[in-house]
Amino acid sequence: MKSLIFANRNLKEIMRDPLSWIFCLGFPLVMLLVMSIINNSIPPQAGMKLFQIQNLTPGIAVFGLTFVMLFAALLISGDRQQAFLLRIFTSPMRSFDYIIGYIIPLIVLSAGQSVITGIAGLIMGLTSDVTLNFLNILTSVLISIPSIIMFIGFGLLFGTLLNKNAAPGICSIIITFSGMFGGIWMDVDAMGGTLAKMCNALPFIHAVKAARFAYAGEFANSFSQTGIVAVWAIVVITLSIVVFKKKMRF
Repeated sequence: MKSLIFANRNLKEIMRDPLSWIFCLGFPLVMLLVMSIINNSIPPQAGMKLFQIQNLTPGIAVFGLTFVMLFAALLISGDRQQAFLLRIFTSPMRSFDYIIGYIIPLIVLSAGQSVITGIAGLIMGLTSDVTLNFLNILTSVLISIPSIIMFIGFGLLFGTLLNKNAAPGICSIIITFSGMFGGIWMDVDAMGGTLAKMCNALPFIHAVKAARFAYAGEFANSFSQTGIVAVWAIVVITLSIVVFKKKMRF
C-alpha cells in the first residue's frame, strides 16, 4: 500500500510536467507523422520498407521509451536534489517501497505511450492501405515489457548517480544510441559489417525487432529477440537497484 501511494505521487509529478506530454506522447506522434510523409514521397521502385507504417510504428514505439527513461532520471535526480527522499526516509517505507513506487508509474506511462503510438500507426495505416492488427499492437506492448524495464533501469541508475543537470546529458547518449543502433532509421542488416555487429551487440535493435515481429504476428521470432533484451533488462535493473540502495544508504 505504501509503495502504491508513493507511485501515485510520482505519476502525478510526471503528468504535471508539460514536457512529459510533449516528449512522451507528442514527440513520438509527430515523428510518426513526419516519417510517414517522407515514406509517401519515396518511389516504390526504391524498395524502401523501413519507413512503411508497419515497420515505422513499432520502431518509434520503442524509441519513445527512451524519453520515459529521461523523465525517470529527472524525477529521481530532482527528488534527490530537493532532499525529498531524505525527508520521507523518516516514514516506515522500505527500500522495496521506494523502488516499486518509482517503477510502477513509469511502466504505466510506457505502456500507455506504446498503445497510443500503435493506435496512431493503425489510423495512419488506413490512409495508405496498410491494416495493422490491434491485438498484435497490444501483444507488442506485453512483449516490450523487458524493453520498458531496461529503459526504466537506465533512468533509475542515471537519476541516482547524477544531479538534475547532468542526468539529461547522459540520457541523451542512450537516446542517440537507441536511434542510431536500433535499426529505426536505417537497415542495419542490409549494411552488414562492423556496424551490424556493433548494433547486434547492443540491446536496442533487438528491442525494435521484437516489436516489429509482434506487429507482424510473428511471435516466435519476437520472443527470441525479447530474450536478449530480457537479459539486458535484468542486468540494468539489478545494477540500478543496488546503486539506488547504496546511494540512499538503506
